[in-house]
Amino acid sequence: MNRPKIGIALGSGGARGFAHLGVLKVLKEENIEVDYLAGSSMGALVGAFYGTGLEMEQLYRIAFAFKRKYYTDLTLPKMGFIAGERVKELVRMFTKNKNIEDLNIPLSIVTTDIKTGEKVVFDKGPIAPAVRASISIPGIFVPEKVDGRLLVDGGVVDRIPVSVVKEMGADIVIGVNVSRVKMDAEIGSIFDVILQSFDILQMELVKNRETNCDIMIRPRVEKFSSRAFTNIKEIIEQGEAEAIKQLPAIKEKIETWKESFYEK
Repeated sequence: MNRPKIGIALGSGGARGFAHLGVLKVLKEENIEVDYLAGSSMGALVGAFYGTGLEMEQLYRIAFAFKRKYYTDLTLPKMGFIAGERVKELVRMFTKNKNIEDLNIPLSIVTTDIKTGEKVVFDKGPIAPAVRASISIPGIFVPEKVDGRLLVDGGVVDRIPVSVVKEMGADIVIGVNVSRVKMDAEIGSIFDVILQSFDILQMELVKNRETNCDIMIRPRVEKFSSRAFTNIKEIIEQGEAEAIKQLPAIKEKIETWKESFYEK
């Protein structure tokens, strides 16, 4: 191979995670081939949809049509307010009930074992339960049980899974950070309290991830709500805009890698 293997780490961020689509679209248009994907929470969902081989136009249409009512199945709040079966069925439908290993691009889905605190990464097996586990924000979604483990949002332990992409074999790692805290956010429900707290707690962890990345793309999505699936078009456009800004740096990294490769 006369080019570096490129891995993308798609971070968590709720509805803001649709900015990942804008990033992926720009890379595709620039013929920058993605060899590996790793995602936490919304990054896992977008990564799974993208990995199925759907055209960007189809993915954009899915994003524009995405509404809370399609995934919200409220339950008695024993371990969470949302049962999660509806969103699992949604993922199963759009990924054609595939296994992770059947995707066009190798994908790692990051989750957290709520009992042990361990990071649990899925790179094979059914997509739907793995994605369902990865998006299970503690306190909002009921944890997903997989192979006897009680799993929650991957962002609890690895909000931008840079290290996971490196372990997959990427020579160049591009991270996408969509987890900025919304300042002066309107807090009007328990969901707002949990999500805002989650964002604040993750701020320092994200800083550490950024230093371990070759390129970090930071779409300006902090003004948008992470739980209200509105303004999706603007969120995606922010992903496109920031990816375009980073194209010179990405291309320079690729050229530098090629030069060092041929010097060996």
